[in-house]
Amino acid sequence: MTTTSAPSNDRYTLYGAPGSGATPVHAALTLIGAHVDTVDVSPWEGESERERMSGINPMRQVPALVLPSGEVMTESAAILIWLGDRYPEAGLCPAPNDSLRARYLRWMVYLPAAIYSLYWVRDDPARLTPDPAAQPAMLERSAERIAHCWHLMDTQIDEPAPYLLGEKISMLDLYVTVLSRWTPHRKRFYRVAPRMAQVVRRVDADPRLAEFWAERFPFSLDPQVQKD
Repeated sequence: MTTTSAPSNDRYTLYGAPGSGATPVHAALTLIGAHVDTVDVSPWEGESERERMSGINPMRQVPALVLPSGEVMTESAAILIWLGDRYPEAGLCPAPNDSLRARYLRWMVYLPAAIYSLYWVRDDPARLTPDPAAQPAMLERSAERIAHCWHLMDTQIDEPAPYLLGEKISMLDLYVTVLSRWTPHRKRFYRVAPRMAQVVRRVDADPRLAEFWAERFPFSLDPQVQKD
């Protein structure tokens, strides 16, 4: 696998289960070539898993990344943006003076604000909808909202050529590729976001990530996650 070589003393610890919000962070670190120790934690599976995270992230959520300095970073978009700036030689984000920087930051923040945040409710509907009889409607409406947000993004981005920000794969491509596999899943994503569909297929097939995807987010991990 061809990667950018990070400094030999750059060692990270990443908290988050396969297929979780830690996945785009892990994919980015793979392309960067940094050493990553993983701690699999699934807070959405129950209180005991959330409690495992309490000493790392008071929000009891993943991802959480322990930096080489020992500092802990949370929030997937923040981590990805930081890593892109930390390793400019990897070419995974536009530089601060690049004309694409504003577009990059816009969509990197849009994803957690408009889409990712809804999964906090979907993972445990009782958090906001205590009536069990009302929860199916909430799940259906939130899935519709996610699909709508994907469609809005798809209609506003420039035509991918061949990636969302141009010729090179970026943190934004990794982020969209992972989140697009969550509810309402890829088949719906392909319908509502046809321009971005070609990008995520390209990232799925990137040979530099083949081993990573097979180990940390294979399509067989969840029978509801459709590749095509």
